[in-house]
Amino acid sequence: MMYYLFHLSQGPHPLSTGFNVFQYVSFRAVCAGITAFLLCLVSGSWVIRKLTSLKFGQPIRTAEEVHRLHELHGAKKGTPTMGGVLLMGSVVLSTLIWARPDNSFIWLCLFTIVFTAGLGFADDYLKVTKKKSDGVPGRVKLLCQFFLAAVVTAFFLTNPSLEIQAKELYIPFFKEPIIANLGWLTILFFALVVVGASNAVNLTDGLDGLATGCTVTVATTYAILAYAAGNVVVATYLELPYYQQSSELTVLCTALAGAGLGFLWFNCHPARVFMGDTGSLSIGSTLGVVAICCKQELLLAVVGGIFVIEAVSVIVQVLSFKTRGKRVLLMAPLHHHFELKGWKENTVIVRFWIMSLMFALLGLATLKLR
Repeated sequence: MMYYLFHLSQGPHPLSTGFNVFQYVSFRAVCAGITAFLLCLVSGSWVIRKLTSLKFGQPIRTAEEVHRLHELHGAKKGTPTMGGVLLMGSVVLSTLIWARPDNSFIWLCLFTIVFTAGLGFADDYLKVTKKKSDGVPGRVKLLCQFFLAAVVTAFFLTNPSLEIQAKELYIPFFKEPIIANLGWLTILFFALVVVGASNAVNLTDGLDGLATGCTVTVATTYAILAYAAGNVVVATYLELPYYQQSSELTVLCTALAGAGLGFLWFNCHPARVFMGDTGSLSIGSTLGVVAICCKQELLLAVVGGIFVIEAVSVIVQVLSFKTRGKRVLLMAPLHHHFELKGWKENTVIVRFWIMSLMFALLGLATLKLR
């Protein structure tokens, strides 16, 4: 929207030459981040009061289910959830204000946000109304996520200008694609990225501010990657795959990072609100789609290393218990294991944030180590 102010500075009778600045992605990206941050900060208290009045409190698993964890988290019962409405709503509004509306990648990501936030909202709503930790059945949730992956795949494979590059597979530290044509495996690969990222963030969202803080580092990193992939000079210099439309995703990524910081104002320990599946499913899916749009899908496993570790910890725990009858961890996901080992909640959160920052820096380092 604000991009079109640039056009007011053109023509024989320009309104103001100052509007020239709106043509630059870098300027609009900074503005998007600040706008999303302020939207969260200003409206956060009102949203929390509204969620509280609607009795949308977070259900906590019973002592019979997880006795020790219930002792640690029992006091959180009733804390309003569905805060993802505030977080992702700020991202959508800020993106609509500052991104170019003629960019198809932006609309693909906005569709992803709305669709998965709606799925997460339904899940959260069932949990709070039934006062149980069970919401939308897992199979239904997975079916919806695979539907989204199918939409994303169709978007690329039905577009002649995007199809060939979409089928290429790049891995970190290599300049050229290791597979030039994935063929029909593109569908499975995109599904793995979108569904995997969505559920990985969802699993990480178990402590106050943990997933939110990690989201800020990953979104900021992908803002840089999107800008590099969409700028022909930078992409050529770094020998990255070039997608002209990718640079505009810098606006969306900084909006997500800014909204994350604003939401963290209320979500830090002790949290006044939880993002719920409304936020976590949407964040993960969006990051997955952004990674696809700038051809850095596998790099997401590095930059989002904390999300991957959390997801793998659950997989390993389940497989070990089913095959050997023994648990590898005291409890999965991994952050609960450290809690039960005696780490304070704040200690777990901050240490995971530090590791998330290190993973982000490692991901950026791969731009030169090729």
